Amino acid sequence: MQQSAVPELAHTQTRPIHWVATATAVAGVMALSSVVQPGSATAATATQPRAAHAVADPPSTDGVAFPLNCGPVKAVVVKKASGDLDGDGRPETVAVVHCDTAMGTPPDGVYVITRPSDGGRPRVVATLVKPQDRYTVTGFSLRAGAVGATLLGYSSDAVPNCCPDVKTPVTWKWSGSAFVRSTPADTHSV
Repeated sequence: MQQSAVPELAHTQTRPIHWVATATAVAGVMALSSVVQPGSATAATATQPRAAHAVADPPSTDGVAFPLNCGPVKAVVVKKASGDLDGDGRPETVAVVHCDTAMGTPPDGVYVITRPSDGGRPRVVATLVKPQDRYTVTGFSLRAGAVGATLLGYSSDAVPNCCPDVKTPVTWKWSGSAFVRSTPADTHSV
């Protein structure tokens, strides 16, 4: 019998129980990763290089000309969030805006605002929701470079404005040339 330089070790021979333990550990890590999600980013991390022309503060909504026709009343920003949506190191601001009416629930518009690299005036660069589509935005968030919202809408023009009957969770993510909207399969009536 020939002897090897390294003796056989009992723990190096796999048995079915070893594979079961490994599969259980991997499944546990995957389940935990689906529950634990990163929060929204508020600043660039040390591992993420910032562009030389980066603007420290996100663009303000003050004085921005939103593409919204409000007639004699003004447009009002009801929700907003900021973060780097396109990965250029400069934050954008996403604003939910509607006309400031005294009665009813006016439809919302959702707009992405950026500031030019030279530090000029903030401006709208994308419309995610048009007020003409008659949606009310709830559950608004900005996490990990994605804009999330729940849109309350109407199944037909016969449904009164007071009572939206369709609830649609949506997400928008920058694709390199435009914001792409995705909708989970669980859209349902309310």
